[in-house]
Amino acid sequence: METTLLLSATYEPLRILHWQRAVTLLWREKVEVLEIHDRQIHGASSSIPLPSVMRLHSIIRLRDRHRAVKFSRVNIFTRDAYCCQYCTKVFRSAELTFDHILPISRGGRKTWENIVTACWRCNNRKSGRTPKEAGMRLLKKPLRPRWNQMAAVTSDIRDAPESWRDYLAWNTKVPVAIG
Repeated sequence: METTLLLSATYEPLRILHWQRAVTLLWREKVEVLEIHDRQIHGASSSIPLPSVMRLHSIIRLRDRHRAVKFSRVNIFTRDAYCCQYCTKVFRSAELTFDHILPISRGGRKTWENIVTACWRCNNRKSGRTPKEAGMRLLKKPLRPRWNQMAAVTSDIRDAPESWRDYLAWNTKVPVAIG
C-alpha cells in the first residue's frame, strides 16, 4: 500500500508515514490533506481518497525520545556500514554478527558503545576476550548514532511519487516512521 509524506506546519518534510498512520492523523483532525493518491480507502459506510501529502495543523517540537535510534541488530550493522570492525571487509547481513567489545561474562553491557559489527570469523577469533587480549584492533570507536544518521532516507526526487515533488528538494532527507 502507499505511503504518505508528512509536512510540518511550515511545509517542511518531517517523515514518511504508513497509510494507516496517515488516516489516523486525518481522522483525529491533526492534519490537512494537500495531495492524494489515485486510490480510495473504503470503510463500512464511506470511503476517502488515500492521502499522499499531509501538513500538520500545529507546530510540534520533537522530543529526544522520538529522535533516538532504536537499538537493534540491523541498526548496528547500518551504523557500521555492514563492515566488520576488525577485518574491515564488507559483508551481507547473513554473514555478520555483533560482538561485545567487553564480553558479557566480564560485565559488558548491551549498549551502542560496547557492540560492534563483526564477521563470523573475527567474532570466533576474538571469542570471550577483549580486542586487546585477542591482538585485534577496532576500525573505529563505536558511538550511539545521531537521529538522522539512521532514520533518514535519501529521497531522490526522481523516485518520489509525483505528488511529493513540489514538497521535496533534491536529495532531501526524510525520516521514515512506518507503523
